Amino acid sequence: MPAKAGGRRRQGQGGPSQGKGVPPRPAKAVAKKRDEDASTEAGEGADEWTSVRTLVKPADQLELTEAELKEEFTRILTADNPHAPQNIVRYSFKDGAYKPVSYVDQMAIHLSLNGNMILKDSDEGRRQSIRSSISEEKAPVETPAVTSEETEFKDEESTGDTQAAGEEEAEGSGTAEVAEAAEAEEPPPPKVKEKKLANQFNFTERATRTLNNPLRERACQSEPTPCKDFSATANQWKIYDAYVEELQKMEKSKEKEKPRAQVAKKDEEKKKGRKLTSLEAQSDDMNKISKAAKIMERMVNQNTFDDIAQDFKYFEDASDEYRDQQGTLLPLWKFQYDKAKRLAVTAISWNPKYKDLFAVGYGSYDFMKQGRGMLLLYTMKNPSFPEYVFSSECGVMCLDFHKDHPYLMAVGFYDGNVAIYNLKKATSQPTYKSSAKSGKHTEPVWQVKWQKDDMDNNLNFFSISSDGRIVSWTLVKNELVHTDVIKLSVEGTTMQGPEGLQLQTLGCGTSFAFHKKMDYLFLVGTEEGKIYMCSKHYSSQFLDVFEAHHMAVDSLSWNPYHLKVFISCSSDWTVKIWDYTIKTPVFVYDLSSAVGDVAWSPYSSTVFAAVTTDGKAHVFDMSVNKYEALCTQLVVAKKRNKTTHIQFNPVYPVVIIGDERGHVISLKLSPNLRKMPKEKKGQEVKKGPEVEIAKLDKLLNLMRESESKAGE
Repeated sequence: MPAKAGGRRRQGQGGPSQGKGVPPRPAKAVAKKRDEDASTEAGEGADEWTSVRTLVKPADQLELTEAELKEEFTRILTADNPHAPQNIVRYSFKDGAYKPVSYVDQMAIHLSLNGNMILKDSDEGRRQSIRSSISEEKAPVETPAVTSEETEFKDEESTGDTQAAGEEEAEGSGTAEVAEAAEAEEPPPPKVKEKKLANQFNFTERATRTLNNPLRERACQSEPTPCKDFSATANQWKIYDAYVEELQKMEKSKEKEKPRAQVAKKDEEKKKGRKLTSLEAQSDDMNKISKAAKIMERMVNQNTFDDIAQDFKYFEDASDEYRDQQGTLLPLWKFQYDKAKRLAVTAISWNPKYKDLFAVGYGSYDFMKQGRGMLLLYTMKNPSFPEYVFSSECGVMCLDFHKDHPYLMAVGFYDGNVAIYNLKKATSQPTYKSSAKSGKHTEPVWQVKWQKDDMDNNLNFFSISSDGRIVSWTLVKNELVHTDVIKLSVEGTTMQGPEGLQLQTLGCGTSFAFHKKMDYLFLVGTEEGKIYMCSKHYSSQFLDVFEAHHMAVDSLSWNPYHLKVFISCSSDWTVKIWDYTIKTPVFVYDLSSAVGDVAWSPYSSTVFAAVTTDGKAHVFDMSVNKYEALCTQLVVAKKRNKTTHIQFNPVYPVVIIGDERGHVISLKLSPNLRKMPKEKKGQEVKKGPEVEIAKLDKLLNLMRESESKAGE
């Protein structure tokens, strides 16, 4: 039966070539079906031909003339990629700078496939085909067995119509038997599927395994603290004995302290003039660990603000090269204290010995809302909490550190008092303070400044107030003794008193500045806008008067290098630079808002910074740009907040700025704001005060020449 089925199958396969296969479908049935399809198509499209065609126009379509319709618009198609970037910048190792790339790759790849086929005619294709044929010859050939179901299916296909093919079967019966016999003798060779040749050089399957580090456990155990059990009963006599022993110990300690105090006085007399020594450790257990706790706190803060510390030490803004001499201020730490939130920063001063320590005075410039004040000392090593906290009943308006004794601070208050704080003493109250009996001011004290010790080696400092008095305070026998140096008077404002007496009204002093070399010479700024040059030796008259500003002079400062130049700022929006030998200002800068404070930089004679009430900080370098600021940056985020004071750090390229909300922010100057002279090959760059003086002198001479030419 399988052989016959196979024979029938072959007959069916060979039928179409010999014309003896399965009979085709009748032609009449096919034609009938086509007529039906045509009729349905004609019936559907009949309505479309008979109906009238109408043009549908949108309501907002433009009506164009024939000339406009016939007008041709040419568009040129290019092979450029519209999405390719045109502003690529790459680093050039040859020139050592970033440069724009002139060429741009315009090719856009939509589909990319890696092939694994090779050509049959190639050498590699021939080698693989020979290799595969050899492997097939070695493998045993299995003849596929035809299942009974397949044979039955093939029989049904091959038989077809019995009536039409009866005669054909009879005729071909002889040939079929011959073919069956031949098949039985020689089986047909099996068809082998052609295998695709794989490209051996594009093999993508790879496997790797990473080494797992062996687990390690490390543990340590501390030794248990020694414990001891103690039990006793407390009777009345034991309690009495304990009190008696405690009293005896106290008496013995007092007896020991008496000779120690006498020895300590002698030692203090010997140690005069020596450097400051560290604070002696106290007997209290808390004080013993206070130093260790402070170090731990600083370590924790350094880890917390590690990114800011890294920026402070190492960050240099590389984008300054492309800013055309402009610079920026990088915000670093922000110092704030919860109890000083509603107070304004009224004074800032750096410690002369510890360059990371600065003092901040808190009060209020709103004279209708006066209250308490605070004095805080912060360090950049611990921005989260102040090192020292002092509170006062009224607002602190100014402060100053002593240069030789950096633990002493002179402070001026809103109620007219002045005081001296000693950081060595663990008290929250000032060590020395003025009073009404000792001649305190009757108006707010706007500035205090330490001076050199007098002939008897007594400490002394100056203060200026709105009551028109400039007072020298001397520390004599643990008391503050005052001496009026000058009383400011307003010219042409005499008042008629009783019995025809003429009373002269006093001026209001707001700031002063003492000369670096000639310590007897100092400048005084007033509320009327005038600047007086005064001397400690003349109390009745002024050496010179400058018609400086139209409103109150908020700050005065001598240049740290040039002995003739000083700077002033005012609420009339201007900052002016003066040569005290000339009555007119050399430079005038309008900052478009009231200027709260101005300060010279310690590293350059031509760099200064100012803050305005609109919350901005301005940094100028006159040697780079004589007319505009190199940096004008918004420092305060909130609208109703104002910046009040600014100070340069004496060593680091950092400024600190205070505002009316009690916040102090530190900012780092970018390289463009602290440019130093470039080193040339084979030449040493000259540095020092002489170079800075010459640089500022050159600027002053240029301005004088331009003014003389304009006058001619």
